[in-house]
Amino acid sequence: MDKVFRKLFKQHFGAPPVSILEIAGDGSARKMVRLVGENMETAVGVVGPDPDENRAFLSFSRAFHGIGLPVPEVYAVDEKAGMYVEEDLGETTLFDAVSQARQADPQADFPAEMLPVYRRILEVLPRFQVEGGRVVDYSVAYPRAAFDRQSILWDLNYFKYHFLKLAHIPFNEARLEKDFRRFATFLLGADTRHFLYRDFQSRNVMVREGEPWFIDYQGGRRGALQYDVASLLWDPKVGLTEALREELLEEYLEHLDGYLPRVDRNRFRQHLRGYVLVRIMQAMGAYGYRGFFERKPRFLQSVPGAIRNVERLLETGFVPVDLPELRQVLERICGNTVLRKKAPTPMPGLTVYTGSFSYKGGYPDDAGGHGGGFVFDCRAIHNPGRYAEYASLCGCDEPVENFLESLPEVEDFWGSVRGLVEHHVGAWLTRGFGSLSVYFGCTGGQHRSVYFAERLGAYLRANYPSVNVVVTHREQPRWEPARAEALALSASAGVEAGAAEVAA
Repeated sequence: MDKVFRKLFKQHFGAPPVSILEIAGDGSARKMVRLVGENMETAVGVVGPDPDENRAFLSFSRAFHGIGLPVPEVYAVDEKAGMYVEEDLGETTLFDAVSQARQADPQADFPAEMLPVYRRILEVLPRFQVEGGRVVDYSVAYPRAAFDRQSILWDLNYFKYHFLKLAHIPFNEARLEKDFRRFATFLLGADTRHFLYRDFQSRNVMVREGEPWFIDYQGGRRGALQYDVASLLWDPKVGLTEALREELLEEYLEHLDGYLPRVDRNRFRQHLRGYVLVRIMQAMGAYGYRGFFERKPRFLQSVPGAIRNVERLLETGFVPVDLPELRQVLERICGNTVLRKKAPTPMPGLTVYTGSFSYKGGYPDDAGGHGGGFVFDCRAIHNPGRYAEYASLCGCDEPVENFLESLPEVEDFWGSVRGLVEHHVGAWLTRGFGSLSVYFGCTGGQHRSVYFAERLGAYLRANYPSVNVVVTHREQPRWEPARAEALALSASAGVEAGAAEVAA
């Protein structure tokens, strides 16, 4: 691989690079390196394993660069190896720039210094869509030439299978499929003649010397203008305020008038609501796949922001088409306290990550990234879930706790766990390590494992005040609805019994 990069770099700069530095992955299958020359000239080398994706990116790049759009210049290509060298746009994404500006002004709804960058992006976007759409070769678009009915249904089913099912959100499949077909018809009623960037979000815009540059448009195709506007302004990782979205949307529409006069703004906004929703659903499918299935926790950090965007849509009239089952599904998501829970922010010092899981779903990831710790198997302990009165409850409910604490083997198990964990906590504090993972597994991830994770968390908080403790229950989205219903029925029965006693 390095040999090809050296050849391509020399082909453009006249001499091979003196160093090749790996660049952290972006979540795709591509691998990237930074090539540095003798006079500090730099370029980015890319290995793309998918020839069709490479073909689309290279073709679009040449077309966009040819009309002066701010995209990386492609310096040299080895198509057979699936490798190319392109202009180095630096390391600061729009997301990074916003995050850094927020740290400098944490009280602001949105950092004022980033507004000129967003305005510049929305000035360039219509040119990408309209003029760029006239020069690109859609025959190389991958996987389809247009964001058509099939593409829309793929995205909607991606949401269904990778978010709804993995997050255990109930739905009627036949009714939901009917809504999906109706929704696709509505979306295709928009003007779909222009270039659709497809993943126009804060991690795919670079900021260099205050100016935006655009990357990762290899999934582009012909489609509606609204999709990319929705992707940028409703990006849950950035969290723009409603007022700022409206202000920026108006600026975008003003710039669009310079390329497409007489756009019906009311009709544009109607379809925009639909494209906001389909974009959020597509993103949630990606978060579910990467987070629930591939077990990469950072992707689930965007879920609460996406849910807030869905909630706002529901509060302000939803979309102008009747989608009853989809609306119910979205309301269930908004009402799910587990999905809305914000991921913990890393803290200085030692953090112990503990929690429960079901062995049916495989081993948990090491949330702290240190790679050290324990996984304890609780399945040798008698299972309260076999009894009807405990089946819907979890290991943090008093009846289950009482049941488990009546079993002799529980204290033996707890004593062994506590001894091992305390030894490591002491050693980790002495050596200055940042994290320790301690997870408990059982059959369903609901009773025994939850009990021990909660007990360990409480013990560490009481006895090690300098240690940060994070407790999570991986299977909670699956068992929490039945538990909430059981607790509500129990409380209602208690109120009725109390009223009867008072009356007597």
